[in-house]
Amino acid sequence: MLEMINAPGFWVAVMQIVLIDIVLSGDNAVVIALACRNLPAEQRRLGIFWGVIGAVMLRVLLTLFAVGLLGLPWLKLAGGVLLLWIGIQLLVPEGDDGHDIKAADHLYGAIRTIIVADFVMSLDNVIGVAAAAKDNVYLLGFGLVVSIPLIVWSSQLILKLMERFPVVVVFGAGLLGWVAGEMMVTDLAVREWFAVQLPSAHYVAPALGALLVVSIGKWMERRSAAEQDVTIV
Repeated sequence: MLEMINAPGFWVAVMQIVLIDIVLSGDNAVVIALACRNLPAEQRRLGIFWGVIGAVMLRVLLTLFAVGLLGLPWLKLAGGVLLLWIGIQLLVPEGDDGHDIKAADHLYGAIRTIIVADFVMSLDNVIGVAAAAKDNVYLLGFGLVVSIPLIVWSSQLILKLMERFPVVVVFGAGLLGWVAGEMMVTDLAVREWFAVQLPSAHYVAPALGALLVVSIGKWMERRSAAEQDVTIV
């Protein structure tokens, strides 16, 4: 345990997990706020508490499922492609409709809305954390523990930080691309080939993944802005 903690790679993975949680927990926090906004003041905390408890239980199951899958051939490649897409989507502006979350006017309705929405939206977070943890159970548990307070207490802080410093989103998207590239070259189906034919792939692939995500994401962002300008005119 002490050897693992003292290893430089351990703390690099910890920082990756924290940053992934920060970037990808924002939507979940917004969902909670929207689902509980019509509850009486005295029920809001209960709605958030029980909704998050249910969502976290589902997230644990999702994480264990994702880790099991990532240990099979070809699935790290598929997970890496999904992470690349998630990173690109972070940089693309959302439509005007925003989050289509119905506000509940009773406690159980709000809890149900939070759990269902978090289940649907947590797949990106789970895959990102599982990839960054690299099959380390302690890091995986750390990622789950970190995600809980970020979702419950830090929603407004995260959103304000992203609004004030847009580079946080760009950095987070690039990090997902980095993790995706790193994950893809360690897939069981191609790991030995890369080790023999292209040993530097473990350094090149993460950088290419980050560059790909940021480049395509910013290009799609500019194209979306140009289309909106044309529509306005």
